[in-house]
Amino acid sequence: MSEQDLFWALVLLGGMVVIILAAVAFSRRQARLRRAQLQDRFGPEYDRAAYELGDARKAEKELSARARRVDKLALRELGAAERARFASQWTTVQAQFVDDPAMAVRSANELINLVMAARGYPVESFEQREADLSVDHAAVIQHYRAARTIADQNHHGRASTEDLRQAMVHYRVLFGDLLQEQAAQGRSLRHSVAGA
Repeated sequence: MSEQDLFWALVLLGGMVVIILAAVAFSRRQARLRRAQLQDRFGPEYDRAAYELGDARKAEKELSARARRVDKLALRELGAAERARFASQWTTVQAQFVDDPAMAVRSANELINLVMAARGYPVESFEQREADLSVDHAAVIQHYRAARTIADQNHHGRASTEDLRQAMVHYRVLFGDLLQEQAAQGRSLRHSVAGA
């Protein structure tokens, strides 16, 4: 092999090394970007999934699958009339708590399912509802889990009145988020300011 052939072989080898290193750097950058996007979208749910699955990559795969599933759903905002109707039903459920706390918690769970269905979420099982809600309602999903745990205790007759009160508080947080109360209030405020 001549010196010139050796030179070009080394140049070619060096070029291949640079390309491989660039591909590795690009891949790592993409993984960091994907991780940051998932952490931003899922908040504490990202850490919870990583802890439960024991591996950040497994968590990212699971959360990405959830996001893809939810992105395919035909989710929609509730109209003002629907929000008002559901808010009225929530008031009735809360009033029911005074006379029958256990029934009020069951009614709250049923109302959450109705709101979810109206928004376009499938409501087949708690696990699927929980996974779907974790995508766009990650900030309040822990309230749903806590309420559901108490509701299960209630079903088996092991929930105190204070437990049931806590379940109602947790359901209320999720209910408000699903109803998009803050968004609706923001729109009302913008309309009233624009009209002034």
